[in-house]
Amino acid sequence: MIVAFSVAPSGGSSSDSVHDAVAAAVRVVRESGLPNRTSSMFTELEGEWDEVMEVVRRATEAVGAYGSRVSLVLKADIRPGHVGELDGKVERLEAALERQQLTQQ
Repeated sequence: MIVAFSVAPSGGSSSDSVHDAVAAAVRVVRESGLPNRTSSMFTELEGEWDEVMEVVRRATEAVGAYGSRVSLVLKADIRPGHVGELDGKVERLEAALERQQLTQQ
């Protein structure tokens, strides 16, 4: 499965930056050893259900140290038997865009 999630603290001081909290969450993800990537809005993580959800739980707990509340947004693509989709989906998209561009020329 692939999970895209965003986690951020709330309820802290208005002068607190969320960067340190998000960095703590991303550190948990990267140390997990699971395939992952982080963009400006979400972190994507690929693996089996239990291992992915455990990493999301630990990342959420890491952010919890930075505020009295935590906001978690999560989207999952559950496709048993498929691996390497974190990159595979993007590669197929890029190939489709290239084919479309060639047919429009």
